[in-house]
Amino acid sequence: MNKTKYELVLCIVNAGFSEIVMDAAKEVGARGGTVIHARGTANREAEQFFNITIQPDKDVVMILVTADIKDAVLHALYQGAGLKTAGQGIAFSLPVDDVVGLSSHTTQTAKDNKTTKENKDSKADSDNKNNAISADKTAPNQEYTTTEEPATEESK
Repeated sequence: MNKTKYELVLCIVNAGFSEIVMDAAKEVGARGGTVIHARGTANREAEQFFNITIQPDKDVVMILVTADIKDAVLHALYQGAGLKTAGQGIAFSLPVDDVVGLSSHTTQTAKDNKTTKENKDSKADSDNKNNAISADKTAPNQEYTTTEEPATEESK
């Protein structure tokens, strides 16, 4: 089976409980999510089967996570907003094949830029040290000339 790097965790809760879902997910490493307001269509048989009253107004919370924290997120959602809580939530995950526009790419780009800047700074420091060394290693009796003459009492 082909393992995916990301998973989409979906949690369907009673309206107004999406913050509880996000708080639980963030505690175990999720970075953010998207809330969609929805309306449930469950019938009386489903209410009897699950032994719950189903509120029609729902929040669907979509959380994209790395596959390595998916199980922890699902467990946290079950604990914080599962069927035995006021949120009466259910959660499940779907594998994600491709992703674009994630901030982890931006984070990696920022790290690359920082590394590039550090390398440039290091090279500049090295160049400055080399220039200072080459100035110190001048031949004996070498004279330096400047473009300006020093000010003397006579030129004032």
